[in-house]
Amino acid sequence: MKTGWLIVNGYLESEKFDEIYNWLIEAAEKRDCKLRKLPNDQVDSVLKISSGSTNWKQKPDFVLFWDKDVKLAKTLEAEGFKVFNSAEAIETCDDKALTFIKLKNTDIKMPATYMAPMTFDKEYKDYTFVLQIEGSLGYPMVIKENKGSFGEQVYLVNNYYEAVEKIKAIGHCDFIMQEYIESSKGRDVRIHIVGDKIVTAMERVNEDDFRANITNGGKMKKYTPTEEQCEMALKVCRELKLDFAGVDIMFGKQGEPVLCEVNSNAHFKNIYDCTGVNVADEIMEYILNKV
Repeated sequence: MKTGWLIVNGYLESEKFDEIYNWLIEAAEKRDCKLRKLPNDQVDSVLKISSGSTNWKQKPDFVLFWDKDVKLAKTLEAEGFKVFNSAEAIETCDDKALTFIKLKNTDIKMPATYMAPMTFDKEYKDYTFVLQIEGSLGYPMVIKENKGSFGEQVYLVNNYYEAVEKIKAIGHCDFIMQEYIESSKGRDVRIHIVGDKIVTAMERVNEDDFRANITNGGKMKKYTPTEEQCEMALKVCRELKLDFAGVDIMFGKQGEPVLCEVNSNAHFKNIYDCTGVNVADEIMEYILNKV
């Protein structure tokens, strides 16, 4: 019997997360694999980062890393564990700026995006950079904190004054400023990828918000992605070295795919309710074939 660790965050507790963990554990059991849920604050044996390796009595065959504790993931990799997704992939997808930087020199269509200047822990003394960026992007403009999930920490501003007020409210968090894709207002496609396979997809529509996320009131329906959308989702995962992911794609003016964002640990309860496809089964099948 193969064994694995399911690394989760020990400080993030909710039924929504527990349900995902249980589905992954059940998917492993169906394939004669023992998957042990292990909170990140209980992995004491690998929290040591000074020189020298840990003497392991029994190492699992793999680690399914369902957290964003990137330093822990890197430590596990340094100890020789096979980690899915990799620490690098998780780190890239958890930071919206890094995601776009990694894809900058590809032909993947993305909204025009600018990074805000880093200020350490200081407030901005002036907002000249906003004036410079608005000259390119115009309004409305999207401001996104680099880290955030479920459509949270994503804001639409309509003028310079709204932009400055939102930046002040964000505080010291890193953020990006993006072109608003009006043709995709309240609408996008979520495509789940495992390996080089399109597992399932859904369309999300929100008539009351520019964000399509279900958490913000969006509605979902089963969706057959176009060839262009499939090619984009698969290429994104290859470029970011992802084993599995949820890729969110918007609709351009001519219906062409425009990348929104990439989720390395995409929740799949909603897409199961929508399509009947259990992504946990696909993830476990993929990992066990790899190890």
